Amino acid sequence: MQVHYPLHVEIPIFSKIGIIGALTFVGGITLAYAQESPVFSDIQQLANGEVLLELITSADEFVSIETSADLKQWNGLITFLSTGNRLYTDPSPQGVSSNFYRAKVLEDNQALTGDHLSTSQGEAVIHIIDHASFVISWNGMMIYNDPVGAPTLYEGLPKANLILVSHRHGDHFSNASLDSVRMAGTVIVAPPEVVGRMTAALQSISTSLPNGEITNVLGTTIEAVPAYNDRHTKGEGNSYILTLGDKRLFMSGDTEDVPEMRALTNIDVAFLAMNVPFTMNVTQAATAVREFQPKVIYPYHYRNQDGTFADFNDFKNQVGSDLDIEVRIRDWYGSE
Repeated sequence: MQVHYPLHVEIPIFSKIGIIGALTFVGGITLAYAQESPVFSDIQQLANGEVLLELITSADEFVSIETSADLKQWNGLITFLSTGNRLYTDPSPQGVSSNFYRAKVLEDNQALTGDHLSTSQGEAVIHIIDHASFVISWNGMMIYNDPVGAPTLYEGLPKANLILVSHRHGDHFSNASLDSVRMAGTVIVAPPEVVGRMTAALQSISTSLPNGEITNVLGTTIEAVPAYNDRHTKGEGNSYILTLGDKRLFMSGDTEDVPEMRALTNIDVAFLAMNVPFTMNVTQAATAVREFQPKVIYPYHYRNQDGTFADFNDFKNQVGSDLDIEVRIRDWYGSE
């Protein structure tokens, strides 16, 4: 199941099950059809250069979509549990002369779903949980960010090797949640104020990381960036820069668009809290993003106090397209 555009040649396509089709031409986009699912049913190159993929699969299959520029090296885009069809937009082909796609069913019936991030030490998979909670699978370990909520949210997931906690509020820190996802050898990184609120058992596996300090844990580098506003005292909470191989990820805590965040450099992926009145409004978040210019930005923590969600269209418009920042909207609340 391959897609290639806009090179007008016919190429036989192979996989581990043999020849699965030949490329045929549809308006400058070439498709390869297979007899079995998954199959791309439609592909459209959008006016902004992105590619919209429509994929049909059997239900209850773990499916991975991958991309390649040369049919030799493949990089994952997303893994998902199929419900029979899927729409996916790939922004990466902008300015690329050719790109191939393939989709495959994974044999692992408990695969971690989420977006893929290619690093110099293998692919990371970003799996959303809720609000500001998510997990990353990378280099043989599981990294948890602000794990809170019902234990059922984490059922079926591997236990944590590394846990980051941003601050003490109940939507970011819970002794019970930390206990439910840890295992022998787990390391927790948290601000000193949070470590002081942990049980003795959790304190014994925790690294206290004040604002501005850096630590190396389990092959990662973690830098604590101050996170604060008029509802969160400076020094009590952290945002984090997490380095995975050659990629730098920024996870904001509850913060405004503080100078320390605006001064960030070389951020590949950023998770930015965006709700009122607890963190940033849309304009604060958008202007900050335009200043520190991450390659990819995930708005999260975006449910406002009145129950509404931040205006993503306004946010994307204010971020603009001139800086090539990808705004990646995902459903963090399961209700949109």
